[in-house]
Amino acid sequence: MKENLHLASRLKPWAYVLTAIILIAVFGMRYIKIPLEEPLMFLPPFHSTVNAITGVVLLVALYFIKTGNIVAHRNTILMAMVLSLVFLLSYVTYHITAEETTYCGEGISRTVYFVLLITHVLSAAVIFPFILFTFIRGISFQVEKHKKMARWVFPIWLYVCITGPICYLMLAPCYS
Repeated sequence: MKENLHLASRLKPWAYVLTAIILIAVFGMRYIKIPLEEPLMFLPPFHSTVNAITGVVLLVALYFIKTGNIVAHRNTILMAMVLSLVFLLSYVTYHITAEETTYCGEGISRTVYFVLLITHVLSAAVIFPFILFTFIRGISFQVEKHKKMARWVFPIWLYVCITGPICYLMLAPCYS
């Protein structure tokens, strides 16, 4: 396929807008609270599961590209993108409707939790726009640029998908 630079140039502004919206929503959820009579306690395990499934889908996408199945790779990456959107909607919904849960563990588990949490949050915040731009390069057939970017974007995205559920599992006993 031939590079479609016109498509890339049309998608890039949307990537910037979407990044801004997501970052505002994620940072704003600490300050915006919509009190509910019943907290949506089913959401943390749900978005943790979606995050884990996204990690599995990313590994399947890696398998497909390594075996040369570009169509299956594209489809699984699209699935990972949709799952990430579902995760984000669930995550923000929960955090604007529930009070923050503090970690209740002590000792080394507390240190491990906070190291994982901090690296997870920072990695997620930094990698989000790069996921979009890697996707744009792939969908617009800028293959070499896509490969170059995906080599470092993929492992960070996968790290976020793995550490999110780990943090949830460590925090789960602390939910009231």
